[in-house]
Amino acid sequence: MALTISLALLFGIALTFLLKTKSIGFGSALVAALFGFLLASTGAAGPINNLLHALLDAIGKVRA
Repeated sequence: MALTISLALLFGIALTFLLKTKSIGFGSALVAALFGFLLASTGAAGPINNLLHALLDAIGKVRA
């Protein structure tokens, strides 16, 4: 059974965990979230998305 999780959700959970453990401050988490939001609306969104898909496919093939 394959489980799919949105990367946005995964990074949101990671930021929440970092905030709870006080490894990152609220300001830094806000900057990271805003950077991701702004980056998604640029021309870099397509290549970054392609890179992430390629990495996830490679990880999937290694595990199989």
